[in-house]
Amino acid sequence: MLLTFAAADDIILTDRQTDRQTDRQTDRQTDRQSLIKLLQYVFGYVALPFGEIATIVRGASPRPIRSYITTDKDGVCWIKIGDVKPNTKYIVSTAEKITKEGAEKSRYVKKGDFILSNSMSFGRPYILKIDGCIHDGWLAISDYENWLLPDYLYHLLNSNEIQQEMKKKASFGGAVQNLNADIVRELELPIPSLEKQSDIVAILDRFDTLCNDLTTGLPAEIEARQKQYEYYRDKLLTFKELGA
Repeated sequence: MLLTFAAADDIILTDRQTDRQTDRQTDRQTDRQSLIKLLQYVFGYVALPFGEIATIVRGASPRPIRSYITTDKDGVCWIKIGDVKPNTKYIVSTAEKITKEGAEKSRYVKKGDFILSNSMSFGRPYILKIDGCIHDGWLAISDYENWLLPDYLYHLLNSNEIQQEMKKKASFGGAVQNLNADIVRELELPIPSLEKQSDIVAILDRFDTLCNDLTTGLPAEIEARQKQYEYYRDKLLTFKELGA
């Protein structure tokens, strides 16, 4: 009986230690969030490594892939670069599906996640409008919503500064540059408040519409708007160093 009571005391003590540890972790996260919000308020933004505010992982492919392609309506969408239309922002459908067994050997992604091409024309971001699986030619970005609006992140990843940074850091595999998850995790992103991000998105979206909707003006004007859009995009997404 004494052993039983001792064991119970150990369990209670362990539970209390776990609770205290959880409370400390929660307090640290709250303190960090408060500090970040203060910096955003004072300086307009805070620069954070992408990997600290999002989950970034590489895709995976079941092999041989042909063994897992299915026409079953219950199959899982198999997202390939060929499913991406030129100059598009969203991925809305796929030409092929894979079996559930194949999905277990791949990387599952959800609607609202970003995927980023990691070879050849690497670094191009897309927002998913569907659930599905990605192969190892993609990187998946998720769990960013507490810090970043999807549209802001889309414009930011497309900016010249971030694109050049990815290109500069990409490793070489033979004659082809490859972008890995660690490179993307280490990117320093300027993070203003969500309200400021919304203002930036509203401006850039208006320019984007002018640039890509042929019904809004003559081709010459559209070309001028394109240059103006790129200028303001990079201007709005380039932040001075703190204290500079």
